[in-house]
Amino acid sequence: MEKFLKWIEEKFMPPMARLAEQRHLRAIREGIISTLSLIIVGSFFLIIAFPPVKSWADAVAPHVGKILIPFRMTMGLMALYAAYGMGYSLAKSYKLDGVSGGVLSLAAFLMMTIPVNVDAVLKKAAEAGIEGAAPIGWALPMGNLGGAGMFAAILAMIFAVEVLRVLKKYHITIKMPEQVPESVSRSFEALIPAAVIIIVLWFIRVWLNFDIQKFIMNIFAPVKGVAGNSIWGIIVPIFLITLLWSAGIHGASVIGSVLRPIWLVLLEENAAALAVGQPLPNIAPEQFFQWLVWIGGAGATLGLAILLCFSKSEYLKKVGRFSIIPGIFNINEPMMFGVPLVMNPILAIPFIVAPLVIGIISYIAVALGIVGRFAINAPWTLPAPIGAYFATNGSISAVILVIINILISMIIYYPFFKVYEKKMIEEEKAQVAATESTLNM
Repeated sequence: MEKFLKWIEEKFMPPMARLAEQRHLRAIREGIISTLSLIIVGSFFLIIAFPPVKSWADAVAPHVGKILIPFRMTMGLMALYAAYGMGYSLAKSYKLDGVSGGVLSLAAFLMMTIPVNVDAVLKKAAEAGIEGAAPIGWALPMGNLGGAGMFAAILAMIFAVEVLRVLKKYHITIKMPEQVPESVSRSFEALIPAAVIIIVLWFIRVWLNFDIQKFIMNIFAPVKGVAGNSIWGIIVPIFLITLLWSAGIHGASVIGSVLRPIWLVLLEENAAALAVGQPLPNIAPEQFFQWLVWIGGAGATLGLAILLCFSKSEYLKKVGRFSIIPGIFNINEPMMFGVPLVMNPILAIPFIVAPLVIGIISYIAVALGIVGRFAINAPWTLPAPIGAYFATNGSISAVILVIINILISMIIYYPFFKVYEKKMIEEEKAQVAATESTLNM
């Protein structure tokens, strides 16, 4: 195991660390993270609209449409917000104006969606004898502005910011005199890039009638299906994230940069299904991992924290006691670097195996309908049973599964913990003996 971890550190870790800091992936990560506050708040309106208590659900049923408006304007538009955040981040990484990068990315994303003349639709409906609403003019279909549009938002961000960068690099911009206010100068610098971006996408989307969003979704449909509803969509991310963490790399940042857009699409599809009372289609959005696998943090370490609190090693006992409270709230950095779990050949095995085992068990439980599926993005710092309850919109079986998973992780960690504890006790005894020897000299 020591040789394996050394190989990870020397061969596997450097390219993975570089991948985590690749500017486009970092921009995607930061842009999506910037939307989480809106997504979390919007998700809670799903709980209000579809509460787990039947009497409450009956009381709010006549008002569901109004209650869901904040959900539709936050989570339902997540790709819209992410497009700006990603563009801002990528532009700043090039030392360009972040606001211009964000605005151009947002414009590029919107150019991929053709507005619908609602009045024309209503007129045809009226001619067919169907009563319609009052005329409202043109409208943007919201279907592609939420999670389903995330891949298009990423493509739009890359295209827009790279156009801005290339044109500025070759000085194909309008340069204003120094006396002009910076905000005005910035707008004129982005004028030519904006024209190029809008004209190119207008030609592709309108005149060629090439639906970029549909094309992207067709490409990623197999990936989305594997990630959301197959056992490999569970095993591979868990294995890679824990493997990287064992070598000292923030696995969730590396793997999350690639998979989080897919996970968000899966969550948005589940939330949309819940909002209209349909069965939830996807097993494993990111909340599946958060509440059923990463209990206490990456590596399912809450079970280990409990074991540490009763350790015969004074050091491990102290680590367990100052780590248990953060662990309850899914913060395990004190254990990662206190035990430590990073580069620890003894505890690396259960650190990888425990999440894999409980991940597979959880997948089977959710796939069979024993545990409810995830549609709500509850704050990740909630204790796991509470978070699982909210994220599944009131599934008691999810709470029970969390408790079972903690017990399973403790069983898997236990033999390795005892081996490591013995090693630490021997080191403590040796240190005490050395100290006494020094004092007696």
